[in-house]
Order: sequence, then C-alpha cells, then structure tokens
Amino acid sequence: IAVAGLNPHAGEGGTMGREEIDAIAPGIDRAKAEGIDARGPYPADTIFLAAKRGDFDAVVTMYHDQGQIAMKLMGFDRGVTVLGGLPVPVATCAHGTAYDIVGRNVANPVPLSNAFDLAVEMAARASGR
Repeated sequence: IAVAGLNPHAGEGGTMGREEIDAIAPGIDRAKAEGIDARGPYPADTIFLAAKRGDFDAVVTMYHDQGQIAMKLMGFDRGVTVLGGLPVPVATCAHGTAYDIVGRNVANPVPLSNAFDLAVEMAARASGR
C-alpha cells in the first residue's frame, strides 16, 4: 500500500511542511508494526505513476480530491473510492452520483457494482467471515 504525502514533494524533509514527519510517517510505521506492507509517504504528484506501473496494490491519499484526480484519469468507468476511518465500510463510484444522467438510461453499472462488491468484501473481512 502506497501512502501519499500531504505537502508538495512529500514535505521535502520538513522544508515544505511537517505533516509527513509528524503524522504520516508514524502512521506508516504503525501499519508496518501491525504487519501491513505500507510504504511512503510519496509525493502525490508521482505516486500514481508507480501505482499504474504495478508497484502497489492500493494508494492511500490524504484527502478526497488528491486521489480522485488519478482515479478519474485512470479508471473513471470502473473506479472505486474507499473512505477510511469510518465505523462501517464505505465504497463509492469514482464518478459520484451522476445526477446529470439520471433517467436517461445511459449509466454504466460497473462502477456501482465494483463499489458494492468491495464494500461487501470489506464488511466480511471486518466481521471475520
């Protein structure tokens, strides 16, 4: 799992912000201590190039739009966004609610189906099933 930084260039060692040092890196270390293969923080402007190349199975971003840009460019028609830190699994289509096409019978059901399947899988894992 690749983890994006918050600041430009992942903070450049604290010269562009300390969030990577003070919060993100300790979180990655905690994940590693729990057996999670988490890596980073990586600069947000290049992390998705490595992910697209297959270097990572998933990317965690620091805020919604940071991840949505890449998701919409690389998988708008199939992408799923997962919201973390909530008491229940939440997975949504990359394209959002798509009110602009309501009632026109043109929506692609694949992103919604992918989001549903992932949410079910997350819930099953969380419950130990």
